[in-house]
Amino acid sequence: MKSPRRTLLLAVWALSMLAAVLVIAQTRFIADLSAFMPKAPSTRQQMLLDQLRDGAIARIVLLGIEGGDNAERARLSRGLVDKLAGNPLFSSIQNGDAATAERDQRYYFDNRYLLSPAIDSQRFSAAGMHQAVGDLIDDMSGDAGLIVKQILPRDPTGETLRIIDQFGGETPPRTDNGIWVSRDGQRAVLMVQLTDSGLNTDAQAHALDTIRMAFDSLPGHPAATRLKMSGTSVLSVSARNTIQGEVGRLAVVGTVLVVCLLLLIYRSVVLLLLGLVPVVSGALVGIAAVSLGFGHVHGLTLGFGTTLIGEAVDYSIYLFMQRENGSHPAGFWRTIRLGVLTSIAGFAALLCSSFPGLSQLGLYSISGLVTAALVTRYVLPVLMPANARLNDLTPIGLRLQQALDFLMRMRWLMVAAGALAALVLVVNHQSLWNRQLSALSPISKAQSALDLQLRGDLGGNDMRYVASFTAPNQESALAEAERVDAVLRPLQRNQVICGFHSPSQILPSLAAQRARQAALPDEAQARGNLQLGLAGLPLSADKLDGFLTDLRAARRQPLLTRASLAGTSSGMLLDSMLIKRTSGFLVLMPLSPCGQGTTDDRLDLNRVSAALDANGLGQVTVIDLLEETTGIFDSYTHEALLLSSLGCLTILLLLSLACGPRRAMRVALPLACAVLCVVALLHAGGVQLTILHLVGLLLVVAIGSNYALFFVSDSGGDQRKMETSLVIANLATVMSFGLLGTSSVPVLSYIGSTVAIGTLLALVFSAGLTRIRSHARHP
Repeated sequence: MKSPRRTLLLAVWALSMLAAVLVIAQTRFIADLSAFMPKAPSTRQQMLLDQLRDGAIARIVLLGIEGGDNAERARLSRGLVDKLAGNPLFSSIQNGDAATAERDQRYYFDNRYLLSPAIDSQRFSAAGMHQAVGDLIDDMSGDAGLIVKQILPRDPTGETLRIIDQFGGETPPRTDNGIWVSRDGQRAVLMVQLTDSGLNTDAQAHALDTIRMAFDSLPGHPAATRLKMSGTSVLSVSARNTIQGEVGRLAVVGTVLVVCLLLLIYRSVVLLLLGLVPVVSGALVGIAAVSLGFGHVHGLTLGFGTTLIGEAVDYSIYLFMQRENGSHPAGFWRTIRLGVLTSIAGFAALLCSSFPGLSQLGLYSISGLVTAALVTRYVLPVLMPANARLNDLTPIGLRLQQALDFLMRMRWLMVAAGALAALVLVVNHQSLWNRQLSALSPISKAQSALDLQLRGDLGGNDMRYVASFTAPNQESALAEAERVDAVLRPLQRNQVICGFHSPSQILPSLAAQRARQAALPDEAQARGNLQLGLAGLPLSADKLDGFLTDLRAARRQPLLTRASLAGTSSGMLLDSMLIKRTSGFLVLMPLSPCGQGTTDDRLDLNRVSAALDANGLGQVTVIDLLEETTGIFDSYTHEALLLSSLGCLTILLLLSLACGPRRAMRVALPLACAVLCVVALLHAGGVQLTILHLVGLLLVVAIGSNYALFFVSDSGGDQRKMETSLVIANLATVMSFGLLGTSSVPVLSYIGSTVAIGTLLALVFSAGLTRIRSHARHP
């Protein structure tokens, strides 16, 4: 190659790598839930995202203090609350202490005439009082008898009970030593609400570290006690840390394995370093392309990128083996080019996915593999010293040729295996797929079990069913919530739902408060109506002076605001339902199904939505969060099946145009057998398929097509060396993806295990079904 061209090639390559490095230096790397969320969410999907980002699910941290005795745990619980109080990272810290409980009780009792939904113009008429007082006296004989006796002198119309009724169905946490404890009393429990968004994993990680440090710094902290933490934010941070740790481990171990393999084969440090040039170049360009295309790079993309080491090194292996012939046959590069095109066709299907994680993998793979191939074709020959020689692999080649000859004799057995695998899949197609998005979660079973225990200890409600809407300001949000309340109450009476929570139950709109205040009679009118209303009831008016005094005060009291809830646990509940955002407020209203905790616990969302629509509240979205996440996963799966099918058809079309239909079918047959056998083996091992297994199968086709193309094509040169290079390249790929399969992150392990098994089978089936007879007789 002439010197000016060599210089130009090296300059273009060096400048490209420098540009990629500069882009990567400015890249934001993330490891949050965004890889699993739709790019362009629907209204219902957006509500799910809002819940994950801003809802109570995303920002609540559940704490448990274990070890020591009850008194010790109570002391540490109070100490932790004191340590965290006032920290801007936390909007609320609750442990069920008596002072907070008293503030909650005082808030609802002192403000009952502004909070009670029962108050209207007829509530304090003579007839209204007679009915209300009579109902309260009747309640005295029921479960609420003790409360009725306490409140009756000041609240004879039972407004306090009306407020309490709105929160019925809840199981409050157990209390001991003045704090919340677990059901078995062996753990103190607390609840912390974080300030930052649920998708701001870095901020949440900092807040969680602050909690841990605060606990560790408590005076007299005994070694026997320990802090347990859970909640969506804890699990998200744990998942991010797991992904980050796995990416680092996979990169180091994967590099070491491939380096050892190449050193064993090459016996040359120079060739080893040259072989890694396409790998590094492809990785740099791949990361830079994803950064430019998406504005960030997800950790899962980096984890998957470690497999580029095994795949991109294939090209240099082919090059070095062919260079031993003293030339680079045109057929060799033609086959490489076709193999790259088929890989691009496969990965291009991922680019169109609405699953951001798959889109990033597609862009990374295409840009990385194209770069690796170009660098191998044009840069490596320039960098390669003239005296560089590959270790003599003739003995290995002879043994491999014998093995490949044997595989050819097994071709009918291979076809039978493919047919049997297809039959197994047809028979068991109903049980092949796992429809739960949680199947992709890196959260351990122990972490999930702890989360369930702490939620049970705190009496947490199931947030599966939620009604949601947005509003431009707090007042309109509360007013809209009151309109929704008016629709939901009849549904509750008719057992369509068994309960609901609304921010207006805790903080009514100013308009509602004014209306209730205006409905309160003046003192003279109230006294007269009371005398008439008590007629025939076993209660005298002279015992209700406190009621008249409170009624008079309520007519003049200031209206309630968010500040009125300071220091109460109800403030945390309000903040979980009335969420301030940069552009207005998000309102989340949990709905409780009847038969909760039983097999018949589904809520008829259609009836709820129809009732809202009939009352002009069509903008309120009602969803089943569990079903919605499953629906997202199903849509991804169906989309991936379609795109994968299109990708495979595109690959087949490319092969037909380049090789002819007959040869294209010979290439496709071993790939189909490999895919069928992989799925059958996974099913036999009790593994249900996810969207990531589907991606892995697409990679099997994209990578395996290279093996079949070489076996079926006459690319020139020493065929034995070509076949040796194929086996070595396959071994490198299987090692890289096999390592990925050991990852504790399902997203990585599913792809890795699928591709490792699939590419190995693709080589075996390609050797048996496409290796032409002249190859087998090659000396």
